[in-house]
Amino acid sequence: MKVDVLIAEIGSTTTVISAFASDASGKLRFLSQGEHYTTVDAGDVTIGIEKAISILKKRLAVNSLDWNMFLATSSAAGGLKMTVHGLVYDMTVKAAREAALGAGAVIKYVSAGKLSSRDLEHIVEVDPRVILLAGGVDYGERETVIHNAKLLSELPLSIPVIYAGNIAATETVTEILTSAGKTVHIAENVYPRIDQLNVEPTREIIRKAFAENIIKAPGMERIYSVVDKNVIPTPAAVMLTTGLIAEHYEDVLVVDIGGATTDVDSYTQGDPEIQKMLVAPEPLAKRTVEGDLGVFVNARHVIDHIGEHQLRSEFADYDDLLSSISPYPKDRRSEEFIARLAKYCFETAIRRHAGRIRQLYGPTGRIEVAEGKDLTAIKLLLGTGGVLTRSHFREKIMGSVKNLARKHIKELLPRSDVKLGYDKNYIFAAIGVLSKIDRALAMDLIEDDLCFLAK
Repeated sequence: MKVDVLIAEIGSTTTVISAFASDASGKLRFLSQGEHYTTVDAGDVTIGIEKAISILKKRLAVNSLDWNMFLATSSAAGGLKMTVHGLVYDMTVKAAREAALGAGAVIKYVSAGKLSSRDLEHIVEVDPRVILLAGGVDYGERETVIHNAKLLSELPLSIPVIYAGNIAATETVTEILTSAGKTVHIAENVYPRIDQLNVEPTREIIRKAFAENIIKAPGMERIYSVVDKNVIPTPAAVMLTTGLIAEHYEDVLVVDIGGATTDVDSYTQGDPEIQKMLVAPEPLAKRTVEGDLGVFVNARHVIDHIGEHQLRSEFADYDDLLSSISPYPKDRRSEEFIARLAKYCFETAIRRHAGRIRQLYGPTGRIEVAEGKDLTAIKLLLGTGGVLTRSHFREKIMGSVKNLARKHIKELLPRSDVKLGYDKNYIFAAIGVLSKIDRALAMDLIEDDLCFLAK
């Protein structure tokens, strides 16, 4: 059998291979999936890919499988480790962080202002794959970013530096870093003017850096012996899909509950009235990663957050359920326990992603201001990840969002009338990487993949 495209999503826990082929009308359609544990720990991620393909062949009932193109996304092997350095934390550092997270990077260290010797020690300890240097609005303060470039040029690390700061310092910063043998990628300023974010150009450069550096991650060295195009970070792929969906549904929120993390992507400007109250700009497309919220690798952290005593009161067989936690629950009772953890991850990750209303006191008395991302205008909330695409308790997990805004009235959460749906084929990451190759085919898949809940 020959298909048009195979797409691998290589996660920290599992590797999922999805097969796609064109139907009689020429539209690309999802056929089936194969899934296996990711084999980074075995020293070669392609072992897990091959085993997942073997399972896929069984599900397709074929002895052989060929394809025209093989694509992949990955969040395994620690992702793309980065450090981020800017001028003022609430301005350029925040903008640089938004760019990095939206591109799927894993931020290991952040600094604001002039770098110190201790900062440099932290950077060396982190051993990042890329450094993002920003600072200053265009034609504004130059001294800090030039100082930082000089210190970064002295680091004993052979890694690229992305510069996304004051355009007036670009030439000087580039000369300092290149003279020291560093590779420099120049992006548009992430914070070109006061109250303006410009993160997408930097995100694109970070995605390219990920593709170039993925082979340096343990277990990933042979990935390009399998795939035909650049590997992109799985979170970045999901964000690309979120943007595509928003072209039709406007204000969209996507929650991805995984074994290690819970990621939230929003694509919304928010309510116009809230916009007038914001004290700092927020990006149209925002991503947050909750590294302590996962239902397998980080299940223990979630249990600690909920409280063991509380869970024991809900599950008389708590000890048995805890010992059998797996990406593949063995029975409905185990699935119910995982769903309980997932519900906490779902609610908490959304609340952490959202901004809030605060009261300040000034010369004219008390005023209300808005800080952070406004989710009150969200029209469609979608679930992806293993739990939200496959669990029998999906509606119970996702339906909990309907009451969040009433419980937390000062938080900028989705309203109770938000429409709920999910990624029925577990292919949001696949759609995102495909959109980099053929946008129209990716849109075909979205149309066929979304499934909406009755609630």
